[in-house]
Amino acid sequence: MDVRSLRYFIAAYEGGSISAAARRCHVAQPSISTALAQLEARLGTALFERHRRGITATEEGHRLYPLARRVSEDLEAITRQFRTPAPATPVRLGLMRSLGASRMTALLKEVIGRSENLALTLVNPEEPCDARIIGEQDLAPGEAFQPIWHDRYRLALPTGHPLTRHASVALDDLAGLPMVWRRPCAAMERLAEALDGAGIRCQVRAHLRTIEYTLGLVAAGVGASLVPAWPEILERHDVQCRPLRGLAIAQTVGVAYPARHCSPALAPLLALGREAWHTGAQSGAAAGTPADS
Repeated sequence: MDVRSLRYFIAAYEGGSISAAARRCHVAQPSISTALAQLEARLGTALFERHRRGITATEEGHRLYPLARRVSEDLEAITRQFRTPAPATPVRLGLMRSLGASRMTALLKEVIGRSENLALTLVNPEEPCDARIIGEQDLAPGEAFQPIWHDRYRLALPTGHPLTRHASVALDDLAGLPMVWRRPCAAMERLAEALDGAGIRCQVRAHLRTIEYTLGLVAAGVGASLVPAWPEILERHDVQCRPLRGLAIAQTVGVAYPARHCSPALAPLLALGREAWHTGAQSGAAAGTPADS
């Protein structure tokens, strides 16, 4: 039995969708679908029920999950048991704020899993570090850049808000609108510039840093906010996202690292960045639009 298929099965089971499994494993969605179909054919049973909002494990899928986890953990234990310990390689990685906890957790888990005894320290991007995950607009002289995600931004509104009746929202609609503002955030700064240029004032009800907390306040009805159009956000039931008419706000996020003297320990991170960027481009091409992360 293909171990990779079991790994894809675990990712799909835990993520609840093919797209979530693809993002977690840094492969294109068709690779996940093909592997699951082959696994179901090998076992002679359906493991998932497919529906519009994702997938749901069948009874057989629930039975397979603990067995698949056990096999995966046993294989990892065998690898650790016979691997010759290497000296720890210290790497300081700067992280910009508002990257999104779920996708950074998945990325860092993959980096650590592919690295040999990596001693990873996370710091603010302004501090001394070996590499930084930042927006491309913040690239410093002497840094090379490996893109990972391309984020397009949408106006997030609580479900049922009158503005959600429209396919898009005009800047004028933001006049007097309660808002949850995130700082620092290049996308919010771009929106502020557009509002100032149009002489429009909204009502800022909260200043936050994290996207997760911001979405919670939007869902609670405290105010609207500008958020990246990540699939996990677009699939929420308590928040509705709409594009801003005539104002396309986006940023490319990736790894900034010294163009000269790049640490060899960064190789797994840069490789994952290339894979994620390629996967995003493939997904966007399949949908007929540039890739969203």
